[in-house]
Amino acid sequence: MIDKLEFLLALAREQNFSKAAEQCGVTQPTFSAAIKQLEDTLGVMLVQRTSRFIGFTTEGEHVLDWARGIVADARAMRQDLQTLKKGLAGRLRIAAIPTALAMVSALTTPFRARHPNVKFTILSRTSIEILSMVENLEVDAGLTYIDNEPLGRMRSVPLYLEQYRLLTSESSPLGDRAQVTWAEVATIPLCLLTPDMQNRRIIDRLLGTAGDRAEPTLESNSMIVLFSHVRTGRWATVMPEKLADTLGLTDHLRAIPIVEPSAVHQIGLVVPPREPMTPLSTALVSEATQLAKVLNPAS
Repeated sequence: MIDKLEFLLALAREQNFSKAAEQCGVTQPTFSAAIKQLEDTLGVMLVQRTSRFIGFTTEGEHVLDWARGIVADARAMRQDLQTLKKGLAGRLRIAAIPTALAMVSALTTPFRARHPNVKFTILSRTSIEILSMVENLEVDAGLTYIDNEPLGRMRSVPLYLEQYRLLTSESSPLGDRAQVTWAEVATIPLCLLTPDMQNRRIIDRLLGTAGDRAEPTLESNSMIVLFSHVRTGRWATVMPEKLADTLGLTDHLRAIPIVEPSAVHQIGLVVPPREPMTPLSTALVSEATQLAKVLNPAS
């Protein structure tokens, strides 16, 4: 039955029979037959369908929730047995919001030093996508905001506070200031993340609180794109302090603190709320806990 529950999770992710079948490495008729066999075994209809996938029935949503737990436990058991035989190995899949991508190496580098047989896949995703991917077992963990929007049942490890800076050239408007207000930032052309990103929603809210909402002259879902434009000296953006420090400032590029109001948001690691966790997730949570102590020595 585990393989059929895996199929159900794939259907939840893809919302499409053909794509889910392809992801599972089987033909669509084989995939559809497996879902039908699962329905027959459980004695309920799980999927609303005509010639295409429409959604899950109420019973299907309940089974889907059970499937996540059962499949996660099965994977954890297999991984635990492999760890007993060969030590910690495998692949860790981590999804991170764009503003936190530069901090992923602070987790993965010491982790790999302790566990050299572990490989990593790092994905850039929105905060909403990250929670969905963690819940549906597409990734093992996420690096995202943990204080701004509901996390549901996720287990979280706070890592650091995101503080905001105006990134601009020293010759640009406001470029010679020691600090600026959000109201002042709203008066200059900005390049910002796209509206589906939580960082953009935070910035829009802060600018709105200051009495205005800037219309960005450029939008992107990549912080690297924003940073490359600012480096030309002809653009400005709002960027987390740690990200600006990681990307590096030139002689003519400044990261200016934004005040009134002073705003911070908590970035952390999120993992599924299941016990026991997989050995890989357990080791990652341990690494994140150690990193939090380094990043917040006073706490």
